[in-house]
Amino acid sequence: MPYVHEFGIAACIEKDKEYNDYEPEKYDCIIVDGDLIDELSTTEFGKKINTLKTFAHNTNRPYNNLCYFGITLIPPSSHKQFLNIVSEANDEYKSEELEELMKKIAEAIKENKWMIHFGV
Repeated sequence: MPYVHEFGIAACIEKDKEYNDYEPEKYDCIIVDGDLIDELSTTEFGKKINTLKTFAHNTNRPYNNLCYFGITLIPPSSHKQFLNIVSEANDEYKSEELEELMKKIAEAIKENKWMIHFGV
């Protein structure tokens, strides 16, 4: 089975809660192939994603980037930057998965909700 990254929208992120459970169906996650994320991480996308303000597993653990082997919480304040990064990557790679990710990020922006990312 190929490895994947999954992105969803959280109705509510509880402060101080430890997010350790793999629950992509709970957050209506979309799938992005791990090979695509790996490829992008070696380009300008990778450099830019390293500046994305996120949290690793809970809101008390600030992080920059996506947790490759864990759960990333992406606050609404980072969504526009994330959308710009993914959009730029999609301009080059023309990927249906990146198109779906852009739609998911746009939905999170519209609803002003946190995103959640499940790494490989």
